[in-house]
Amino acid sequence: MNLPFRSVAILGAGLMGRLMAVTLARAGCRVDLHEAGSAEAEGAAARVAAAMLAPLAESAVAPVPLVRMGYHALSRWPELLAPLARPVFFQREGTLVLWHRQDANEAARLARVLAHTGTQVPELAPMRTLDGAGIEALEPALGRRFASGLFLPGEGQLDNRALLAALLATLQADGKVTLHWQSPRAPEDFAPGAPGQPDWLIDCRGLGARPQWNALRGVRGEVIRVHAPEVTLARPTRLVHPRYPLYIAPKPEGLFVIGATEIESDDMSPASVRSTLELLSAAYAVHSGFAEARIVEIATQCRPTLPDNLPALRQPRPRVLQINGLYRHGFMIAPALLDAAMEWLAQGRSPLAQGFGLETP
Repeated sequence: MNLPFRSVAILGAGLMGRLMAVTLARAGCRVDLHEAGSAEAEGAAARVAAAMLAPLAESAVAPVPLVRMGYHALSRWPELLAPLARPVFFQREGTLVLWHRQDANEAARLARVLAHTGTQVPELAPMRTLDGAGIEALEPALGRRFASGLFLPGEGQLDNRALLAALLATLQADGKVTLHWQSPRAPEDFAPGAPGQPDWLIDCRGLGARPQWNALRGVRGEVIRVHAPEVTLARPTRLVHPRYPLYIAPKPEGLFVIGATEIESDDMSPASVRSTLELLSAAYAVHSGFAEARIVEIATQCRPTLPDNLPALRQPRPRVLQINGLYRHGFMIAPALLDAAMEWLAQGRSPLAQGFGLETP
């Protein structure tokens, strides 16, 4: 991609900031990446995530533009991962949706929503209804514990922390990139296009951008990581729950990510007893082997969210682009936002974003 500029400063080294930095450097730009925290991304919402790529499953709570962006990401992630300096776990084994008998009415409502999504985004693989034998065939470890379920073919997941580390290693190996850790910067610190300044500034700070984008709010999520080498699940499993979608995502080396609560709050205090019990009980209800799992981490993070729960690209002033509002769908929609942003930077418009139904500057 030919870009009409040669240098850029990026604020924020979470998922979106790292993806933009790698992509712009590969396009020939000199990149200065500024991050308020350390290289470990300890303050990034992307670190506390399951990184599921599940556009149909997420349509239970996500509007059609996000579903379209999620479908785009399923084919884009392998292309983005291939040139990175380290391998990253990625799979497309589908999503399994299960429920207990007392939640059958909620499951029926969910099935209707997913079926309707299929008519709106027909390129998605259609869901399949499963009986107990079908569930056992997909996940033998579950046996006949559940009488009914749904299978959403083609959906996927990746390892979020391995991806953040691989993006970091790629940036560290690129001579066109300068990394600035413990460097909290704001757009007001730059005059893009002026002598001695970068040609462009891209703000990917998530909730760190609230002083400049006051519509942003935090939505709290709590996630548990456990080590359960005796549990064998081949794909992310979702459990229908009356309060919020619960999931179990298997990662390499016997790790499982269990989540996620969703609370309208920017409270970053430790997880509550109630949330912890709900998440662990859900995991045990799916597979009794989780009773002997070892809790590796109980983490809390707030996702940057805009009033309509949709992401946005915004240009508050010339040569400044803001990318924000990824909410709970960061890994599912990041490739679409990346491609739309790159298209807009190169051409001053983004037909791709218009196709998603995403507003652009």
